[in-house]
Amino acid sequence: MKAAIYNPYLDSLGGGERYTLSFANLLLQKDYRVDLQWKDEEIINKLEKRFGFSLKNINTVPDIKRGDGYDLCFWVSDGSIPLLRSRKNILHFQFPFKNVSGKSILNKMKLIRINKIICNSKFTKNFIDAEFSVNSQVIYPPVDVSSFKAKRKENIIIYIGRFSNLTQAKNQHQLIENFKKFFKKGYPDWKLILAGGTEVGADEYLLVLEKLSKGYPIEIIKSPEYRQLKELVGKAKIFWSAVGYGINEDKEPTKVEHFGISVVEAMAAGAIPLVYSAGGSKEIIKDNFSGFLWRKQSELINKTLTIIKDKRLLADLSKNAIAESKQFSTENFNNNFSTIIE
Repeated sequence: MKAAIYNPYLDSLGGGERYTLSFANLLLQKDYRVDLQWKDEEIINKLEKRFGFSLKNINTVPDIKRGDGYDLCFWVSDGSIPLLRSRKNILHFQFPFKNVSGKSILNKMKLIRINKIICNSKFTKNFIDAEFSVNSQVIYPPVDVSSFKAKRKENIIIYIGRFSNLTQAKNQHQLIENFKKFFKKGYPDWKLILAGGTEVGADEYLLVLEKLSKGYPIEIIKSPEYRQLKELVGKAKIFWSAVGYGINEDKEPTKVEHFGISVVEAMAAGAIPLVYSAGGSKEIIKDNFSGFLWRKQSELINKTLTIIKDKRLLADLSKNAIAESKQFSTENFNNNFSTIIE
């Protein structure tokens, strides 16, 4: 059997790309021959290095011809509906698109050829269903939770996410400013680590972050390998995120966290998440049980202080975070998709 995969964002090396590759690996396990549409063959090496996948059995082709001649086609939407031509067609939305003329007559005609529409969270589903007048299915992104281990914890606060504010408001600068306030409250033995991939247009933002960080124990790690990420998050006690801060998620849903893979990875490694309360993150964290959701910047600092001053609370939250992360396992992802492709 032959399968075709299309993802226009592969070179951004983000969570949606890991989702795509996890599905590709599942197809390989099901004895599919997998073709990935991309013109530069070097993308395979970049993806392997970034995500720790073995992709040697995946072929890159310049054009999958919208699935023509394939048994299955998995297509990541850029907000449009493609006219797919394989025997079975799966359309995946990783962005909560809005106001893209989803209910047009042409889209309705194209949707007839789509067997399944999949979203990465309930948050995304709500927008996609309303925009395109469909009933999509949620399959949460796969997280290799078993490979993330809590190590000897250090006084580290970490955030892992792309260095960019182009599509989503990642807001690493907000984390830096809040860490400075935290630091000045008498915690000079703590460190902030910001790690993530870079993309076109990120250089200027990185320069801003580096300038803001001067004089403080803040480390910026660009495009770390997967192995390094696991090591870093394993040592961290706390995970901060300000993604979507200052954004009205009803008006601009694409600018908040659509799910939050790095949040789950942090939880699996025993790092307690303190995450801005927006988007898909609210589906991951049980507030005051496996972490905290915050709305005001003062809450981020105050809740962090509450955790580090109470060792029992820190231990309980860490234990609960590890347990809660398991519902987003790769095994669950594979089981959910297996019922669709078999």
